[in-house]
Amino acid sequence: MLGADLAELLGPRIPSDHSGSVLADTYAGRYLARPDRPPAPRVLDLGCGAGGSVDLFRSLEPRVEWTGADIEHSPEVAERTRTDADFVTFDGERLPFADASFDFVYCKQVLEHVRRPRPLLAEVARVLRPGGAFAGSTSHLEAFHSRSFWNYTPYGLMVLLDEAGIDLVEVRPVIDAFTLVAWRALGTPRFFYRWWARESPPYRAISLLARPARWDHRTVNTAKLVLSGQFTFLAHPRPRP
Repeated sequence: MLGADLAELLGPRIPSDHSGSVLADTYAGRYLARPDRPPAPRVLDLGCGAGGSVDLFRSLEPRVEWTGADIEHSPEVAERTRTDADFVTFDGERLPFADASFDFVYCKQVLEHVRRPRPLLAEVARVLRPGGAFAGSTSHLEAFHSRSFWNYTPYGLMVLLDEAGIDLVEVRPVIDAFTLVAWRALGTPRFFYRWWARESPPYRAISLLARPARWDHRTVNTAKLVLSGQFTFLAHPRPRP
C-alpha cells in the first residue's frame, strides 16, 4: 500500500469517512456549526495577508470577532486595501494577545512561510481557549513561492504540533503535487483554480484505481497525502494542567 508507513504513524488522524479533497475553509464552517461554540466567537487569521478570510467568516457568522495577524512586510500584506477589520502586525513568533484570547485560529497556506515555526506554534497553543481549534492548510510538495521556507509532511506537522502542546486531529488532501507544480511552471494560470474546487486529475486517477483495488477511504486518503502538494489539518489545544 502506498504510504503504509505514514498510515501507521498517523493512525486515525487519516480519516476514513470520505476521501475527497477538503479546503481549509471547510474547517471554518465546521467550527462555526458546532453547537458548543460561543455566540460571537473570536477568530484569529494567522498570516492573514490581504485579509480575505474575514468575508468567509462573516458570511458564516455575522457576529464573529475576526482579527488578522501578519508580519509587517510580505507580498500579500502589501496588497491589503481593506479597512473594515482589525489587523495587527507581529514579529512572526510572538503574538500580541493575552492567554486564551481566541476560540479558533485559522492558518491557510502560511506555515511554510514561517521561518521559526516552533515558537509560533507554542504561541498558538497559548492564545487558544480550552475547547478551541486550530485549522488550516500548508504545503507538502510545493515549489518555492512568496518567500517560502519549508515543505511539511503530515507526520512532521504532527510532531511540531505535539511539541507545542497541540493535538493533531486529522489531515486531508487538498491538491496533488503534480498539478501544483504544473500550475506554477505554467505561470499560475486561472484555469487551474478548478482543481482546488474539485478533484485534480492525478487524484481522480487514484480514486479510479481504488475501485477495482477495493481500497477504503482511509487508504485512498493515505495515497493522496503521500502525493499531496498541499494538505489541510485540524488540531485542538491540549488541556492545560
